[in-house]
Amino acid sequence: MTWVYNFGAGKRQGRQSRRGQAEISVGGAMGKETFYWYLQPSENIDHLTVTTHPKNCRSSPLLRQMASIGLPVPPGFTLTTEAAKGGQYPADLKEQVSKALALVETRTGRKFGDATNPLLVSVRSGARASMPGMMDTVLNLGLNNTTAEALAKQSGDRRFAFDSYRRFVQMYSDVVLGIELGNFEKLLERAKAKRGVKQDHELLPEDLEQLVKDYKACVYLELGEEFPEEPHQQLWGAVGAVFGSWMNQRAKTYRKLHDIPEEWGTAVNVQAMVFGNMGNDCATGVAFTRNPSNGAKDFYGEFLVNAQGEARSSAHDVVAGIRTPQELTIKARKSHGSDLPSLEEVMPSIFQELETVRHQLENHYTDMQDIEFTIQQGKLYMLQTRTGKRTAHAALQIAVDMASEGLISKSQALMRLKPDLIDQLLHPTLDPKAKKTVIAKGLPASPGAAAGKVVFTADEAVTRSENGEKVILVRVETSPDDIHGLHAAEGVLTSGLHQT
Repeated sequence: MTWVYNFGAGKRQGRQSRRGQAEISVGGAMGKETFYWYLQPSENIDHLTVTTHPKNCRSSPLLRQMASIGLPVPPGFTLTTEAAKGGQYPADLKEQVSKALALVETRTGRKFGDATNPLLVSVRSGARASMPGMMDTVLNLGLNNTTAEALAKQSGDRRFAFDSYRRFVQMYSDVVLGIELGNFEKLLERAKAKRGVKQDHELLPEDLEQLVKDYKACVYLELGEEFPEEPHQQLWGAVGAVFGSWMNQRAKTYRKLHDIPEEWGTAVNVQAMVFGNMGNDCATGVAFTRNPSNGAKDFYGEFLVNAQGEARSSAHDVVAGIRTPQELTIKARKSHGSDLPSLEEVMPSIFQELETVRHQLENHYTDMQDIEFTIQQGKLYMLQTRTGKRTAHAALQIAVDMASEGLISKSQALMRLKPDLIDQLLHPTLDPKAKKTVIAKGLPASPGAAAGKVVFTADEAVTRSENGEKVILVRVETSPDDIHGLHAAEGVLTSGLHQT
């Protein structure tokens, strides 16, 4: 049986059984046929089949579909949900992963663990249902003392290489080894104090090299064992952790709130890294193809120059006020009163390419999309697309607009208005005739009005709510770990400046 499927750039070879079921099985068989499948822009894949083929795997088919319509997707492969069933891996899984990894090496011209031209990968979840932020991710996997030196030499930027390395050690230690992030944040703050700087990017390459050593010493102190240097050991550690993150508390809470069956499980996507933190011609961003708050047909999102895209790795800069996300469009920048230039202004050609991608995705999926992208040295890469979460008001507006635009039929528009969305439309709002005293202004994440006692932690929000109190959760910034408190609170107020 095939447990591993490749996706990404390249040319299709071999056979395709029927529309919607073009797969790659690396040395394996699917039914009576074996497929060797590399995407080309002309390939047509039916999005209606993606949740069942391969079984219960969502992200990989969506990545394959993006590549199939000509979008730039870094190559990679998927371990299906079946590979982790029963608490142990199939006997032939490692062989299939090795073959899939070799194919990615061929497509990128790099070799995993190589001392001169290393391939680095990300390891992400790929569940059948969209669960944004609920499961774990590891970036920059494959870095060690040898490959970090190779990355520094190849990029010509020692600071970039060792910043990526210290981020990897921190993220891997958190996700795979279970060490509290606060341990590493303290070491980072100590390094900045020693250098006499306040911002992470002011640290020198030698500071970051020392941080890597300090982070590894922290791992040894906490666990009594060395941080894993061997890339394949790192890979299997991350794969196991991402499979296991299906059962973390925030994921279980999210599934309960959204009626997602626990038995579905998650797949794991392993994908060649692209870097948004190699310099000022690099960036990372997230966007919705329409406004998820009110449904307006506006490109809605934000980006960070010279940053890496996983929330856990860049949240420190945002929360600390060191990095303020920038708007995608000039219109949004002016609307929000930002002095920072938009992507439309700083990288106009990339913005136009992203605009084209926006329309391609909506035409293909016939729904509003939530996308993640990285810009590496002036080249755009698409990392993810999924159906975007939206407010009830936005759902109504988007359904009406898409029917008017001919993207969907009127009956399809009606079917998208679920009963719970109608209930949300009846939430209380401020009386427009009431006298108002404005004490602060901000960006609304959703329509409606709420009142309650202020609480500062998600746990307290849950406790007070269970005691019958109405509460407002106030935070500098929220994270996926706050999912239980977000659900319990009447409303949420943050001081963070980003919208997505």
